[in-house]
Amino acid sequence: MSGLIGKKIGMTSIFDPAGNNVVCTVVQAGPNVVTQVRTSERDGYQAVQLGFGERKLKRTPRALQGHFKAAGTAPLRKVVEFRDYALEVNLGEELRVDTVFAAGDKVDVVGTSKGKGFQGVVRRHNFSGVGGQTHGQHNRQRAPGSVGASSDPSRVYKGTRMAGRLGGKRVTVKNLRVVQVLPEHNLILIKGAIPGAKNGFIQLLKKVQ
Repeated sequence: MSGLIGKKIGMTSIFDPAGNNVVCTVVQAGPNVVTQVRTSERDGYQAVQLGFGERKLKRTPRALQGHFKAAGTAPLRKVVEFRDYALEVNLGEELRVDTVFAAGDKVDVVGTSKGKGFQGVVRRHNFSGVGGQTHGQHNRQRAPGSVGASSDPSRVYKGTRMAGRLGGKRVTVKNLRVVQVLPEHNLILIKGAIPGAKNGFIQLLKKVQ
């Protein structure tokens, strides 16, 4: 597996060679810097740690300052480990978008979905409400209904679908197609939508065939 850390810029559409209008998400995916290389002999597993995004020195903890100094790079905002990295890389090496990806590649995109706050069951779980107003239900259109019996089990089962926080979770969308790579701008165009808000950090994972 290989991949990069990126930032969601927004959405656009382009025309493919057949003349079809393809809706794409624009991602700034680089340059990434190799901040650590983990080996089986020393760490017990193989991984490559990448960093991306500018970070002010005064807002960087001292432990991380030393970590980035050892890699010979300025402080970075986002750091992610990629297990079993397919490419041979060295500490402090800079990875650009065209180093890892090409048009036509299939990628998995990992991001944090948009947080929508506290929501009811109709929006959170697609409930349809209890009943219509013509049957005496004057205030039950968006109610959850019964959540358990009284005598048995005398409690509410764990996992019962109820109102609560919606969004703001780690989401993975698999097998999206890379439409175009713009190495001069460190941009990659991915067909379709990806999780997260604009300027949110995401992970682009490419599986080795």
